[in-house]
This record gives sequence, structure tokens and C-alpha cells, in this order.
Amino acid sequence: MKEFKKALIITYYWPPSGGSGVQRWLKFTKYLRDFNWEPVIYTPENPEIPVEDSSLLTDIPEGITVLKKRIWEPYSFYKQFLGQKGEDKIQTGFLTEKRKPKRKEKISVWIRGNLFIPDARKFWIAPSVKYLITYLKKNPVDIIISTGPPHSMHLIAKGLKKKLNIPWLADFRDPWTNIDFYEDLKLTRWADKKHKKQEQSVIKEADSLIVVGSTLKNEYQNLGAKNVSVITNGYDQADYMDGDVCLDKKFSIMHAGTITYSRNPKEFWLVLSELVTEHQDFAEDLEIKLIGKIDMSVNENIARLGLDKFVVKTNYLSHKEATREQKKSHVLFLPINNTHNAKGIITGKLFEYLAAGRPVLAIGPVDGDAAEIINDTKAGMISGFGDNNRLKNNILALYHDYKNGRLQINAGDISKFSRKNLTEELVKLLNGSIN
Repeated sequence: MKEFKKALIITYYWPPSGGSGVQRWLKFTKYLRDFNWEPVIYTPENPEIPVEDSSLLTDIPEGITVLKKRIWEPYSFYKQFLGQKGEDKIQTGFLTEKRKPKRKEKISVWIRGNLFIPDARKFWIAPSVKYLITYLKKNPVDIIISTGPPHSMHLIAKGLKKKLNIPWLADFRDPWTNIDFYEDLKLTRWADKKHKKQEQSVIKEADSLIVVGSTLKNEYQNLGAKNVSVITNGYDQADYMDGDVCLDKKFSIMHAGTITYSRNPKEFWLVLSELVTEHQDFAEDLEIKLIGKIDMSVNENIARLGLDKFVVKTNYLSHKEATREQKKSHVLFLPINNTHNAKGIITGKLFEYLAAGRPVLAIGPVDGDAAEIINDTKAGMISGFGDNNRLKNNILALYHDYKNGRLQINAGDISKFSRKNLTEELVKLLNGSIN
């Protein structure tokens, strides 16, 4: 009988939590046993989660240990302050679905950035360290893994490292102080310094780091991190095994996931409004499918440009249903956040788009990490921010192929992005960290 090594994985997001934050470590966990590693999950019992997706529960390996401890988060006060109901969901990334009192919103953002450092889960750090020290003394593991955001998870792991000296791997799905909305937090000089000090303590004290792209790797190396490896997000082939689907009759352009203000592709809406005015057949064939939460600025742009009649909005679909819609759509739309760190942004949905096998239409840095993946895999087309001419030509080229019945991609090899192969890469790092 094979002897399994054990990894404690500290993650805020875990099923039935839905959305992008849960996918990475749920899928790693799904395949770790194939490589002689046994995962032990530590996660909140009562987290504040934007969406629920019970379909993801089926990906949890049978019989694994999932440790849960209640967490206190100050969101009830936040909701009361803004006049929200208790059941209202807290949105991440400064997504605004409807107008809020401006003065109260500014105050709440200031409190969030300056008092809850690194985030609103800070009150879970000390009790978690205490609880896990007791657990680990009776149930030893070979390595501790923390994944953020929220970056409080790293501080829990840091506390365990200090007390028990167990090897620690810190996973950054997104940057900490270089995340796109960091400047929107209205930080005082003191708070900015504290965020950066905590970030420094994590990257210096963790035995190794993993990040999702090469740009983020360079950023952390420049901050002083030593052992940094890239393991991208990916796709799970099992999610795309439900047989063939019929393509939409209309020329459907689909986006899956949240569209925040910084991700709102204003040039996309403008170019589409021009195309439906200039080409009657394009107007008759067009359908825009938006699946997920969208910022109110998106709705405003769509309405102002007269695109409402072309848009089909779906607030949320389970992961399984969303992958099916990807396969049915003619074009998969990928807008990158138009922010200072845009080159390093690789949204998790890109890899699922690759697995769906439909052409990708992207807007973002043509020399960024996402563009490199799209070009290497021959998955679609990308235009730079504000390059409306190239965007229009890309859309027309895709539409021309649709009209002629040959809209497809000449896909390159995407197997290295499969969740199982990525887990194998992770295991190589884990084995190296404990030897």
C-alpha cells in the first residue's frame, strides 16, 4: 500500500462557494491523491460568499478531511451602514450593481482599506492559528499551503510556520499590493506601509511561492521573493465530457464571469453599436450573452448605445451549466481589466475557454501574459485597449467565418493546462519542498 504525504491547505473559498476563487484548489485537491498526496482542507464554516454552486461538491474527493471553524467578519455592520439587507451578497473587486450613497460608500471603502488589514478576515487569524496548532500536533502534515486572496490565509500559515516550523508554500492567485483595485482603497500612508510590511513578511518567510503567471513571478522576485514558481490556472477535462452540443443559431458572443468597472470594455460596446448600424445582416444575427454579475456601468453603456435588444443576461449559472454555454457559443469574449497591472492578468476563464474549443475574442495588452497564451495556442484574436479598428476587424473576421460555416479554431496543444497535469507540476514542487 502506498504511503501518502499530507498537505494542509488553508483556503477561504470552498464548495458550496462558487465563482473563480474556489476552482484552483478544489481542482488541485481533486487530483492530489493520484500523485500520493493526501489533502487536508481548512476553511471557514460560515464564510461570506458572493455566489453558491452546490454542483462543485461532486469534485471533492471522497473521505478527505475538511476542517471547518466559524469565522466572524464585520460585513453585518457594513451592510447596515449602506442600508443593505442581511441576505445581500458582498461583491468583490469593487463591483457595483446599483447606486449606493456616495458618502457612505467612500467611508466604508476607507474603513475596509485602513482598518481591516490585510482584509476583513483578519479576525480569523489568531483563533485559526491556535486551533490548527492543536490539530497539527496530533495530526502532523508534511507541508502547509495557503492561498490568497484573501491574504489573511497567508498570515494563518505564517503563524503556524513560526510555531511548528513546517514547510510552507504560499499561493498567490492575485497580487497583494499590486492588485488592480489597491489604489481605490483610499489608504493612509500608515495603512499602505502595513499592507506592504505584511506582504513582505509572507514572501520572505514562506519557503516557496507559486503564482499564476510570469509577470506576477517577476513582480514578487523584484520584491525579494526567492523561490517563486509559475503554475497557471487551467481546465478540468472532466467538465467538458458531457457530449456534443448544438451551436447557437445566432452569432453569439459570450462572456462568463464578473465584469467590474475596470473590466468594462467600453470600446467593445462602441464597436458593436457601429457594426449593427453599418451592417444589417450583422444586426439580425448578433446575440451577446452575459453570464454573471455585471457592474452598473456596463448596463449604462449597453443602454446608451442601444444594444439592449441584442443582450441576454443571466445572473449566475452553475459551473457545469456555464461550461455548456461556452461550448454552445460561437465566440468567447475575454476583456482584461484596463488597469496598471493588466499585462499580468490571466483570468481563470481563459483556460476554460480553451477547453471549450470556441474562438476567443480578447481585449487587453497585446504583449501581456493572456495574449501570449492565446497566441501560443492559436485560440483566437486580441486587440489592445482603445484599438477600435483592430477590434472591429477581428469581430468582422469572426462573423465572416460564421456566415460561411467555418468558424473554428486551429487549436494548438493545450494539455499542459489540464488540471491533472498542473497538479503533477504542483506535486513536483511539494516533493522538492520537503526533501
